[in-house]
Amino acid sequence: MRMFSIILTILITSIMANYYCEYCGQRFNSVQSMTGMPCHRHPNGPNKGKHKPYEGGEKSRYTCKYCGQQFSTIQQMAGMPCRRHPDGPNKGKHAPML
Repeated sequence: MRMFSIILTILITSIMANYYCEYCGQRFNSVQSMTGMPCHRHPNGPNKGKHKPYEGGEKSRYTCKYCGQQFSTIQQMAGMPCRRHPDGPNKGKHAPML
């Protein structure tokens, strides 16, 4: 019975859509749940704005639109400063290319 429960959980999780915040990379099950919460990595400051939906699809690698560096998750990308950010070296975070 436990194995059935595990398999069912995996199937349900894989069927549900995933939505990611462009600023922090957090995953949500719906756009509504994402845009209703403040983002701790919002460009205006922690919790000073809502999450922004990433408009690209899920990928195995994400490329920064400023420097070309690749990451395996949006969360990894959004958490690191970019040396070629338009505001100056390390003055902004990486941003995913669509």
